[in-house]
Amino acid sequence: IITSNYDIKDLKKVGRSAVLLSFLPASFEILAYGIFVPKLLGLNITNALLMGSVMAAVSPAIVVPRMVKLIDEGYGKNESVPQMILAGASCDDVFVLVLFSSFLSMAKGSAFSYKSLLRVPISIILGIGLGIIIGYLLYLFFERRYKNGAYIRNSSKVIIILALAFLLVSMENMVKDIIPVPGLLAVIAMASAYKIKAEEKVVERLSEKFAKLWIFAEILLFVLVGAEVDIKYMTGIGSVGILLIFLGLLIRSLGVILSVSGSKLNKNEKIFTIFAY
Repeated sequence: IITSNYDIKDLKKVGRSAVLLSFLPASFEILAYGIFVPKLLGLNITNALLMGSVMAAVSPAIVVPRMVKLIDEGYGKNESVPQMILAGASCDDVFVLVLFSSFLSMAKGSAFSYKSLLRVPISIILGIGLGIIIGYLLYLFFERRYKNGAYIRNSSKVIIILALAFLLVSMENMVKDIIPVPGLLAVIAMASAYKIKAEEKVVERLSEKFAKLWIFAEILLFVLVGAEVDIKYMTGIGSVGILLIFLGLLIRSLGVILSVSGSKLNKNEKIFTIFAY
């Protein structure tokens, strides 16, 4: 977020659509697997919904960097399309994580708890709130050091911000059994809060350094993702598996269409949102 021209004010233009995108497309895709998996693969409804919750998750590692790049290049600026997708995709993971945990408990013999759905808005609020607090404290820390004559170099600021970002993401895994705190959402809120308070020159210098880091990090990211893919399982899926993926994405697209309906997005921007999701 620090490396982009991301502005929280832009979300006001697409607030409704961003909220709907955070859960509606995923719900449609999970529902599609719940309908078609029992018929095509013969699994029970619980395992079908569990499979759907895995397939419905947005990959922030792919979506977020691409949207940040589009924001920097000025695409979709009038209607804040990248900002909308960025916000929706960040919250989407929280929603799907809660459903996955619930369906997994059902698969192990436990009953589905509707109270678990209440954890979704709570976790989103916690993630945003935690990020804002840390971002503001970070700004105060840098400012106090500067006023006391102990100037912190921008390279050191980058290391501190990265360390806090990794800490937030790691904390997500540590407390996920209690309540899912969205680490990536907290990181976004932290960076946004710091960017709002910090001087423009400082933000520009940090932006340059983070942009250079991303050149290497992006390569490392996709190497790690590729290393986790087991081709043997893919070859065993067959035409039925490909059909399921297609049906899931098709019905997911209907969820995206409903999410952006009534917005000021034109036809091309709506089509772009479907493919981005």
